[in-house]
Amino acid sequence: MADEGGKYVNPGGEFSRDQNYITTRITRDGRDGYPVEPGRYRLVVSRACPWANRSSIVRRLLGLEDAISLGICGPTHDARSWTFDLDPGGRDPVLGYERLQEAFFARFPDYPRGITVPALVDVPTGAVVTNDFPQMTIDLSLEWAEHHREGAPLLYPEHLREEIDEVNRHVFRDVNNGVYRCGFAGTQQAYEKAYDRLFHRMDWLSERLAGQRYLVGDTITEADVRLFTTLVRWDPVYHGHFKCNRQKLTEMPVLWAYARDLFQTPGFGDTIDFDHIKRHYYEVHRDINPTGVVPKGPELDGWLTPHGREELGGRPFGDGTPPPPPRPAEVVPPEHTPLAA
Repeated sequence: MADEGGKYVNPGGEFSRDQNYITTRITRDGRDGYPVEPGRYRLVVSRACPWANRSSIVRRLLGLEDAISLGICGPTHDARSWTFDLDPGGRDPVLGYERLQEAFFARFPDYPRGITVPALVDVPTGAVVTNDFPQMTIDLSLEWAEHHREGAPLLYPEHLREEIDEVNRHVFRDVNNGVYRCGFAGTQQAYEKAYDRLFHRMDWLSERLAGQRYLVGDTITEADVRLFTTLVRWDPVYHGHFKCNRQKLTEMPVLWAYARDLFQTPGFGDTIDFDHIKRHYYEVHRDINPTGVVPKGPELDGWLTPHGREELGGRPFGDGTPPPPPRPAEVVPPEHTPLAA
């Protein structure tokens, strides 16, 4: 979230993300007071947000739609909160809230930090449980395992966790958050430092993925989900808006093919709303884009072209199966995605 003035850029230099999230967890044993219980919790996301996008992908892949309902905020927010402006009457139909802020205040009346998505909300009390997005998707894999669909993939298999965690640390620091360090840098020196660090890691990822289909092992894991949500926003937003412009994604052959492979995998591309993505960044970040004008491009047809990554082997879902199509209420509007073409 921005400060009250809607400012994101740090005029003093380097951007620093506030990573103090609500660390309460929903667990099998309910040790934090919130036990796993199908139907009790609502996952609130915005399709614009890459951190929220992770949770919606993992929920789809694991088949948790019946266990955890989904609330979708609009693509923009003000300094106060994300809002439910997509719903009739501008209120979430389950929580009855106009703003996600209400769920945070229901638990912490003086909550001092930004109101962020994704957030898991306890429906009976209307109070937020957690907005700790890195832990959230791990818990969806592990704590909610008894409620996964038949054929759900293992996104965080025990024998690969150490390597997944290591890759995720590099990707978060240098790529997921690295694009923001470029975009919100307030000095030339801070920007160039972030830019060099970002593209050093992008080259490392290209080299790693040149000979293997997925980031860790031969199936999709949590690591792929976390990288994908940044890559899919690269050309529409990060290349221009955040000045990550050494190359477009379409000019990085390995990563472009890898991203298309995932986009065309059920559970990934069907969560992507390019219209919401562009509107969020270009309309909200007025200190970067004062006019609020949203670019018309880029063309999206390339996302559906052959990627050739199957030649590297690998099995997307391991011994599992693809998820079924999205629920009708969760389908991305056809005009916002190339998948409807």
